[in-house]
Amino acid sequence: MNLTKRVCTIAVLLSAGAVPLFPPARQSAANALADPQTAPTTYNIKVFGAKGDGTTLDSPAINKAIETATAAGGGTVFFPSGSFLCLSLHLQSNITLYLDQGAIILAADPKEVNGSYDLPEPSEWDMYQDFGHSHWRNSLIWGIGLENISILGPGRIDGRGLTRRSPRPRRPIQTGDRPTTLGGGTTGARPQSPLGEDDDPSVMNGLGNKAIGLKLCRNVVLRDFSILNGGHFAILATGIDNLTLDNLKVDTNRDGFDIDSCRNVRVSNCSVNSPNDDAIVLKSSFALGFARATENVTVTNCLVSGYDIGSLLDATYKKTVKEAPDHDGPTGRIKLGTESNGGFKNITISNIVFDHCRGLALETVDGGLLSDVTITNITMRDVLNAPIFLRLGSRMRGPKGVAVGELRRINISNVVAWNADPRYASIIAGIPGHDVEDVRLTNIKIHYQGGGTVPAAGAARATNGAFVEPPERETNYPEPSMFGELPAYGFFIRHAKGVELSGVEVSYIKEEQRPPFVMSDVQDVSFINVRAQHAPNIPVFSLKNVANFSAHACSDVPDTCLERVEQKKL
Repeated sequence: MNLTKRVCTIAVLLSAGAVPLFPPARQSAANALADPQTAPTTYNIKVFGAKGDGTTLDSPAINKAIETATAAGGGTVFFPSGSFLCLSLHLQSNITLYLDQGAIILAADPKEVNGSYDLPEPSEWDMYQDFGHSHWRNSLIWGIGLENISILGPGRIDGRGLTRRSPRPRRPIQTGDRPTTLGGGTTGARPQSPLGEDDDPSVMNGLGNKAIGLKLCRNVVLRDFSILNGGHFAILATGIDNLTLDNLKVDTNRDGFDIDSCRNVRVSNCSVNSPNDDAIVLKSSFALGFARATENVTVTNCLVSGYDIGSLLDATYKKTVKEAPDHDGPTGRIKLGTESNGGFKNITISNIVFDHCRGLALETVDGGLLSDVTITNITMRDVLNAPIFLRLGSRMRGPKGVAVGELRRINISNVVAWNADPRYASIIAGIPGHDVEDVRLTNIKIHYQGGGTVPAAGAARATNGAFVEPPERETNYPEPSMFGELPAYGFFIRHAKGVELSGVEVSYIKEEQRPPFVMSDVQDVSFINVRAQHAPNIPVFSLKNVANFSAHACSDVPDTCLERVEQKKL
């Protein structure tokens, strides 16, 4: 027997559970024995009875290891190679779960193991957001009110036994509502939802619908592991202070990261594939019972995509998926919203690749302030809806008496988008009486598929140089398709003030019959060194009720300053 095995055997006999195995860094036994007071204590779940055979329910043994480590003041709960079938695992303060290479936490199907995930806790606020946002205990791994917790290592969380269903909120469904990912493109009765939105919440009892659910914790680190099929949320973090997500690979059947009402967040070096829902999404719901902003967030060096599920992790990157949350196609984007009661402040997003997914979306529709956002160095390929979507709306899913929110001070720069869907221009849209304000778009190049026809462009070429206004849909779920056919192929800007486009270029593959830029009810708008491909006899700019418009050094348009125009083409 070598030295390491002798040390481990003695430790097992003496401790009856708390095993001073050496940390995942493989510190030598000689070093550990030289200074046993400072050697970290690792609790190997197999010592507590976990089998790792993929058929034995191992969650009782793992929870016992976590409890033992917690009683000793904390430590690392070590998952060696193996497939550990689990129901709910209960995180505790000062605990690290370390998933070694080859270790899999496998979410059990409750029916197959004749068991149950922890029941969703009662919530008096669940009428203001979807079921999945309002509960945390019904997760594969969950923690509430904790500090100093980590999940680390190159292993995997496999949510095979989780559900992606999300029943409706208690507030009655209203005409035009699309309360989860389904876009607001239609009015009237909603179709039957494939995601369980029309179910009674009681159907969720015993089911798990999140891989990781965390609430009101601080000092949380999630690093290096992967998640396959994470349920409604691969990671739901609500009310977390000091959250780090780094080098994670997520290939999931609904949302990737939902970062809700969190402060001081760092997301870096992550790849999130989520064709059926958003990839990295910041939210500020009312799930805590009060409005709390998501603020001081950086997202950098990440990939978001809408490939076929599983083809990120197996590196095939397939794009044959037919299933999608709505007619807009696979999702997989970065978004701020839709839940936006508390708003968003001090956000930076940089160095992001969007591939075969929807574009960047910044939305506040529930009364929150969305401000002070900087986004730079973005590349997009095969964009399936608007490459850039800024929406201030008034869905107002929250307590009564809250005013419409605000969307202002947004800087977006250094963006390249190729092969954008011809149905959706980029959109900056407020609502009557509530403008999107102070938006700067710089060094942006968007190449659309094009092909807009004369009938489709009819709205842009209506009588007397006007265009037919797309519907406002102030209270709808925000999605670019909500406005239907747009009169512009490049940018549609409405109910906005203080907008500047500098070094922006839009073009198309197939000839377009719609103008590149259409504006309605816009004040203080400047175009500087803007280039726009357009067909003969099609204007570059179509203006309606625009004040303080200027164009300088723009292709095919002389330098122009207009104090106010009711209708004009340039």
